[in-house]
Amino acid sequence: MTIALAPSGALDVSPFANRLRKNLAHWHKWARRRAISCYRVYDRDVPQFPFAIDWYMTIEPRAEVHLHVQEIETGWELGEEEYTAWLTAACDAICAACGVPAGQLHIKRRERKRGLAQYEKFDKPAEAFVVSESGHRFEVNFETYLDTGLFLDHRPARALVAETVAARVATGRRVNFLNLFAYTGSFSVYAAIAGAERSTTVDLSNTYQAWTARNFALNGIDPKEHRLVRADVLAWLGAALGQPERFDVIVLDPPSFSNSKKMHGVLDVQRDHAAMVRSCHALLNPGGELLFSTNLRSFDLDPGLGELGLAELTRRSVPEDFWRPERSPPHRAWRAVK
Repeated sequence: MTIALAPSGALDVSPFANRLRKNLAHWHKWARRRAISCYRVYDRDVPQFPFAIDWYMTIEPRAEVHLHVQEIETGWELGEEEYTAWLTAACDAICAACGVPAGQLHIKRRERKRGLAQYEKFDKPAEAFVVSESGHRFEVNFETYLDTGLFLDHRPARALVAETVAARVATGRRVNFLNLFAYTGSFSVYAAIAGAERSTTVDLSNTYQAWTARNFALNGIDPKEHRLVRADVLAWLGAALGQPERFDVIVLDPPSFSNSKKMHGVLDVQRDHAAMVRSCHALLNPGGELLFSTNLRSFDLDPGLGELGLAELTRRSVPEDFWRPERSPPHRAWRAVK
């Protein structure tokens, strides 16, 4: 990468700052019309500034804006001093354009890693904040992990789950909901608030199951009817197939790859998705619905799953603030009805 200099000899961040201000004007207006308080405002729009910037308006413990900034790895090689100067200038430009103090900017570097990169933990003390999304309350953490605890690109998918559950409840049907690879349980929160009578939320991490429990408490969800199960999802699916319980709505959102020491074996979504989707389909009640999503950019759906009637709904699942026609979407999604 060549760093552009202004006539004064200082780093020239003006193209980046100008684009960010233009984006802010557009996305703030877009978000206000939709009552959205957490959204993406910039995504590598200027190639020399490869950041993804998300705007979070918190409601607790105080109302204020936080910027979650991810530097996307590009393979560029810069000297340490040159890189530090570039990053400092970029962060100053972000704070100035957004009108946000430096203490409320949280920068991470998202490198291309395999394994549990999305759950990587940093040795940083962090304050927990609460944000609101369509009336649902979620705890977020801007410093301790690479991600905040709420995947903003799944916003429409969460709404779709709520719509699906509510439509069933409106016709007098009971809904038993299943959330696999649940992370911090946001899909389960939406399902419960929409009227699911019962739910099962499965994840291997104690940390994220405890986080889900806090999200349940924030939304007044009864833990007796909405179970949290700490388990290896692949092993849990195998056992569940031998049990009588069946589900009406299932969300399957596995990581691209996992070699967690807590698991038996290694999860590779490309290799393993067909078996997982078939198992979930078998766990549905007649008329039940499965939502399957993956964030693996190179993913190819197994053509043999066509017999299950999977219909791709990626364009509906990815929100406008994350949609970039010139590059692959942050996730892809399919739905099947049994």
